[in-house]
Amino acid sequence: MNAECDASVVVLGPGAIGTTIAAALHEAGRRPLLCGRTPRDSLTLRDGERLVVVPGPVWTDPARIGRKARVVFLAVKATQTAAAAGWLAALSGPETVVCVLQNGVEQMENVSPHCPHGQIVPAVVWFPAQAQSDGSVRLRGDVRISLPVTLAAGVVAQALQGTRCAVELAPDFNSLAWRKLLQNAVAGLMALTQRRAGMFRRADISGLALDYLRECLAVARAEGAELGDEVPQAILDAFQAAAADMGTSILTDREAGRPLEWDARNGVILRRGRAHGIRTPIGDVLVPLLAAASDGPG
Repeated sequence: MNAECDASVVVLGPGAIGTTIAAALHEAGRRPLLCGRTPRDSLTLRDGERLVVVPGPVWTDPARIGRKARVVFLAVKATQTAAAAGWLAALSGPETVVCVLQNGVEQMENVSPHCPHGQIVPAVVWFPAQAQSDGSVRLRGDVRISLPVTLAAGVVAQALQGTRCAVELAPDFNSLAWRKLLQNAVAGLMALTQRRAGMFRRADISGLALDYLRECLAVARAEGAELGDEVPQAILDAFQAAAADMGTSILTDREAGRPLEWDARNGVILRRGRAHGIRTPIGDVLVPLLAAASDGPG
């Protein structure tokens, strides 16, 4: 391994989220080990007119990893977690903290079977980062993540201390995770229409989005999230105020013909709603359409 690389800190999955975290660490003089499926010489983050280039390489063979990491930032999509099991086995020991930078509220359940040795910390990612056609990543805002209040989360916060990535240790992590899930869920409409944030300025789409968000809010509250009646409108307002060409990761995957995170972002709300006996009429339509758009057949 390159002597300049801090192999104790690993970014696994150098996509939009992983590149942003890697750039934050690199800027602070803590160059992480980069691991993924595709060999690359470097990663590039575009922040306005500024470029941050993170030196590679991106390692592609977990068999070549010779030591356990202290912190692993798991930034692969929820649909790719099983495929990352070999990496997690190679990188994780009993003292390893695996910070899961994925969408959804089932991070612990989804990652634990593939990482039996590491200490898993779920995270809520709040920054807008988009993969570009040239392989770079465009950052459109400040970088922030929320973590539960645990000893393992403190290790993650320490790894990011002094970087551009702000870390919030949240006593009510469950409520934050569900609020972000509502935001991700309504973005599923973008994947189905293959339109960007400007679509939410249409009266018909904004009405549909608000009804769906209220439906999701009822499920979130049944799951213990303390979210007020104002949350659906606040989420819709944010989409309407965003740049008209702002996308989302599920839209990027739809455009590229990749599997969609439909279950982690939308299916989970349908499943949890049924478990609580809550009607989800919009979700009943939206989820099968997203599933079919992702998985086919046809």
